[in-house]
Amino acid sequence: MAEKILILVGTKKGAFIVESDPGRKSWRIRGPFCETWPMNHVVGDPATGAIYGAGGNEWFGPAVWKSRDFGETWTHSSAGLAYEAGEEPIKAVWSLAPRNGRLYAGVQPAGLFYSDDRGENWNHVEGLQRHPTRPDWQPGGAGLILHSLIPDLDDEDRIWIGISSAGVFYSGDGGQTWEPRNRGTRADFLPEGQNYPEFGQCVHCLVRPKGESDLLYQQNHCGMYRSEDGGRSWKSIEAGLPSTFGFPAAVHPRDSSTLYLLPLNGDIAGRFVPEAKAAVWRTRDRGETWQDLREGLPQENAFFGVLRQAMATDVLEPAGVYFGTSGGALFASSDEGDSWTCIAEHLPSISSIETMVVRD
Repeated sequence: MAEKILILVGTKKGAFIVESDPGRKSWRIRGPFCETWPMNHVVGDPATGAIYGAGGNEWFGPAVWKSRDFGETWTHSSAGLAYEAGEEPIKAVWSLAPRNGRLYAGVQPAGLFYSDDRGENWNHVEGLQRHPTRPDWQPGGAGLILHSLIPDLDDEDRIWIGISSAGVFYSGDGGQTWEPRNRGTRADFLPEGQNYPEFGQCVHCLVRPKGESDLLYQQNHCGMYRSEDGGRSWKSIEAGLPSTFGFPAAVHPRDSSTLYLLPLNGDIAGRFVPEAKAAVWRTRDRGETWQDLREGLPQENAFFGVLRQAMATDVLEPAGVYFGTSGGALFASSDEGDSWTCIAEHLPSISSIETMVVRD
């Protein structure tokens, strides 16, 4: 059976699949799928081969789409994706994470759901909504969204989440109770003297390397951070970067010390790549030092942004790195970021990038 690499692309007008053989020299684009619904996050479940899409908006409502044949056909379900009567309705699903037969979904306004039947029916993790800080959570620029989901693959009780703009939260009991884990991350937008609150930080992206129990990286509205104790404390690792502001982060599939970022020029300066010159920044020492990677990327008039879920790596050797832009361009590197190629243009604005290796 032949092996293929799939890039799963969520856009403002449906899901796309961009595929190649393991050589990653030429690519084929398929889509748009999911009836061109806005798709915030498209992921593959390596255990089953299913592809899931988190979608919806205030017009369509929330739903999770599913394909069991690598994108040829799709179904969707919103059964159970609702809060109790009287609460603000769910507008959209923003993030997905499969774990050992269970599928988690983060929604807007911020909440957590799970499905034990491959996305057909959904159950509310009510413990998060009961957190005593919940009435004081404030929305970020895109709304009050649960966008980062990190279930521990080895311990079913542990899960981390990121909410804009409430911060990072952790549960060690399967979601019954939650604690904020934001110590050491700034909230520069708050009044002086209140910049390090218990919660209320605007986390943009939270990632965890495979095989690491308590190592986390966080791109925040106000800096870049590393935690080596499961988020109990955070250390700034932004020295050497061109900006403290950005959205996406992606970890190397085998080297927990290697991380990729794509900084933007600031929250009120346009939110595009600094000096309109594109670069992915790589660290190989957990953020102690950084290197800018520019070969093959546009170095003039690049006024694009890259959203929080729009960067990913693959598991091949050497690892591939991918990012998608607000202008609908998809860039790929098959040599761990050393050089880049634009493999798709003129797609709708890209919301998310994930990868999946399959055999057909």
